[in-house]
This record gives sequence, C-alpha cells and structure tokens, in this order.
Amino acid sequence: MLAQQRMQVRSRVTGIPTGVQLLRDPLLNKGTAFTEEERDALGLRGLLPPHVHTQEEQVMRVLENYRAKTTDLERYVYAMSLQDRNETLFYDLVVENLEELMPIIYTPTVGEACQKYGHIFQRPRGLFISVNDKGRMVDVLRNWPNEDVRMIVVTDGERILGLGDLGVNGMGIPVGKLCLYTACAGIHPSQCLPMVIDVGTDNKALLADSLYFGIRERRLRREAYDELIDEFVMAVQEVFPHSLIQFEDFGSVNAFRLLKKYRDQVLTFNDDIQGTGAVTLAGVYSALRITGGRLEDQKFLFNGSGQAAVGITDMLVSAMSSKGLSEQEARQRCWLFDSRGLVVQSRRDLAQHKLSYAHNHEHIPALLSAVESLRPTALIGGSGQPGTFTEPVLQAMAKFNERPIVFALSNPTSKAECTAEEAYTWTSGRAIFASGSPFAPVTVDGREYVPSQGNNAYIFPGVGLGLLACAATRVTDEMFLGAAKTLAGEVSESDIRRGRIYPGLARMRDVSVVIAAAVAEIAYERNLARRPRPNDILGYIKSTMFEPKYRSYV
Repeated sequence: MLAQQRMQVRSRVTGIPTGVQLLRDPLLNKGTAFTEEERDALGLRGLLPPHVHTQEEQVMRVLENYRAKTTDLERYVYAMSLQDRNETLFYDLVVENLEELMPIIYTPTVGEACQKYGHIFQRPRGLFISVNDKGRMVDVLRNWPNEDVRMIVVTDGERILGLGDLGVNGMGIPVGKLCLYTACAGIHPSQCLPMVIDVGTDNKALLADSLYFGIRERRLRREAYDELIDEFVMAVQEVFPHSLIQFEDFGSVNAFRLLKKYRDQVLTFNDDIQGTGAVTLAGVYSALRITGGRLEDQKFLFNGSGQAAVGITDMLVSAMSSKGLSEQEARQRCWLFDSRGLVVQSRRDLAQHKLSYAHNHEHIPALLSAVESLRPTALIGGSGQPGTFTEPVLQAMAKFNERPIVFALSNPTSKAECTAEEAYTWTSGRAIFASGSPFAPVTVDGREYVPSQGNNAYIFPGVGLGLLACAATRVTDEMFLGAAKTLAGEVSESDIRRGRIYPGLARMRDVSVVIAAAVAEIAYERNLARRPRPNDILGYIKSTMFEPKYRSYV
C-alpha cells in the first residue's frame, strides 16, 4: 500500500504515468533511454535493463533488426510493432530513413498488409466504427483517450488503393497516411486519429475468412449508408471540433457525393480526388520544364475514369482556366478511357462524374486506337489495371511526341500500368515517367534514368499542416492548386537534368513546410482562417512541428 501511495504522488508531481503503465504508453515510453534520475522518479528501477542507451543507439538497434527481416511484410509488421511500443523512436527511425521506410509503412507494402490485416493483426490502432454503433457515434468517439484530435483519416474500405473492397482491413491505409502526416509534416501523433467505418463488405473471400474481424454482412447502401456517414461527420464536430476530416479510399460514387455534400459544411477533403489531382498537376508542371511546352497546349488521355482520374482532370481544368482558357476549352483537352472504351457523348452507360468529360467523338474501344486517334501529349494511368500501357501504346506515344509524358499512377506496384523499365525501354529513353509506387533507376543504352514517384505524400501532409496551422474553416481547390505550384517549384534543376519531376523523398519534410505556408496564405487571403495571421508564417509553422526526440521527465 505504501509503495502504491508513493507511485501516486510521483504521478501527480510529474503529470505522467509511472512504472509499467508508463512503459506501455507508446506516446511517452523511452525504453532503455530513461535516465537514472527518471528511473528513480518514475518507479522504473528494475523494470528495465541497467544500461542507459541514447536515442541514437536505440535507432541503430531497431534499424539493424528491421533490415534483418527477409520480406517487406515482415518489415511492415516490425515497424508497426515499434510504433505500438515507442512512437518517438518509430518516427525518429522513419524521418531519418524516409526513402527506405516509406515504401514499407505506405505504398506499396501497406496494400499487402491490408489484404492480410486480419492475419497479421497484433493490437488495435485507431477507432473502429460499425453499423452497430448507429445512434451512439458520439459515445464511441469519446472513448478515444486523446481529446485534442486535429487530424482524422477515415475510410469505409471500399476502394483500397487498386485492390478494391477490403472492408475493415482497410484500416491500414488511415494508419499509414497518419504516419506520413507526422513524419513528413510534423503533426503530433497524439493529434492523429485513424478510423474505419465498417459498413460490411462485398468481398466474398473476406466474408468467408474466419480471421476477418469486420462485420460479416454485405455493404450497407443508399439512405442507411448516408445516415451513418452523416452521424459520423456531425459527431466529429461535437467531440473533435478542431479536427480536419480526410476521406480516404471510398468507392467512387460515394467519394464524389460525400465531398460535394460536406466540403462547404466542415473542414474536409478527399485525398484520392484532390490530393491526387494536385500531385499530378505538379508533375505536369515539372515535365513541361523538360518539354518546353505550355500547359494550355497539352492534350491529356486518362486510362481510368474513377475518382483519381476525374480529380486530376478537374485540377488540370482549373489550372488551364487560370491560363486564360474557358472551362469548356480546358475540358476539351482532357479525355477519359474506361473499361468500355473512350468516354464519349454517344455512350449511355456513363456515371454522373464522367459526363463533363464525355466529348463529341466516335466511340473507340481500344486504348491503342484512342492514342493513335487523339495523339495526346500525356498518357496518365489511374485504372488499377496492370500492364495496360503496352509496348505498342508507348511506342505510339513516342511516335507523336518527342518527349511523351507517361504517368503510371495506379497503386500498389502490382497494379501499375507499366514499369519504369518498360516506359523507358519502349520509348528509347524519351518518356518523362512517373509512377504511384517506387521503381529503381533504369539503364537504357548506357544511360541511367531515375523514375519519379507521383505520391500523394508530397501533397497531403503539407496541405493538412497548413490548414491546422491557420485553423482553417474550409478546404478549397485553390489551396490544392497552390500546393501543386509550390511542389513543382521545389524541383531543382539538377532533378530536372536527371529526368526527375518531383523532389527527393529525403526533402519531404522541408517541402511540406513550404506547401503548408502556401496553403495558409490562401486561407488568410480568403478569410478562411480563425487563427490570427503571424508575421512570419513559415517560421510559425516550423515552430508547431513535432520533432521525434525524447523529452526529459525530471
């Protein structure tokens, strides 16, 4: 009893848990880095090995163990288990080794992790909301231990990357996105909340999997679905009123509807639509530095017509309109190609979000024929259909363009429309190439080409940081346009000479700060910020960023 009383006093004095409870708190735990003084003050004496290690030594240990794993999925599981034990050490590891870790904690490995989520599950992370929680959403949100939530990434699991309906297994995506918000933009991990809304799944394999931990029912649809989402959005406003909601990997029909419904009501955006649009526009800006062309003179053909493709086209239309084209003229420069062929006015099977890009043209069922007929300057993939950029297709692009722009953006790597090697080889090294997942450098005819990764992680962390820094009330497309221009401006001449159209991943944190400042500036100009404007926006934003370094507790 006396020992317990002493522990309680220490807890009141330091303001943090003590003993085993402290070691089990990933936000506070320092493991073997607790000093001798801290071990005495916090009831840790005897609960840790006697030697005190520095944080740098701990990073050496975990990196050694991480690299000893033989598969990327094992590396993912190891990294996530470290995050569950010690978040500061986890983020120190990621920030210092971002190029090595990002393909593991996010695309492409996170796709495999989601497919096997129920089989590699170790401990829950984030909030799981289901149809069974209808009517008590506020109570569920209040179960989350951290009250100052600022960043929510939520999915219903219907369209996870290019892998389709993974139901509640899609939780790996919000977890991965929020890892990047912290690593790339310094948003404190205690302010991040990953969420999945389990409305069932239409994936028959998951429904038959005894280790699947979601609701074993077909997906909720129509009015019942809308009511659940509406209750969720309103509950967030009550429980976490300062939070940004990022909708992630919803099916196309719901994604467009939900963005339209809530974008003018609450602080929200859809990364698959707006973030993808912005990062692709930035890549186009950089590619034009190589080709020497003007944006308003380009013609774009999209293999895919879902939220990624339409998000990109909408962003390109906005950018071309700012160059003096009418909206109709800009739309005429963007063409969609879906599973049934070229999207044209004569078709009667088009979803609502495709109609704006249905042009007056003969129907063409084959992609190669569409390329030969339209002669686009840029071919952009977002269909999730691997191998669709065939050798004849890319050779046709190279026939009509001295430097064809080829973006194979579908994720994960297994869904890419073509590989970097194929893009460079089949165009004799003339393609300006970007992909959604990373590819290694390629050598063609003795010359090395460094492929670019058009990853949304270049955009959404900085946008989120800027929105939170100025306490924005709404998210606008103008902010994403500003983010795209800023990102393109961060591509150096040495990058361009190597054929790279995005900055190196190692610079991601610095790039995010600049993007955040640009987004905040737009919010202030449009009277969409609640926090008073600081004299030095860039300096202020830097001062708010989480640094993954241990703090002293005594």
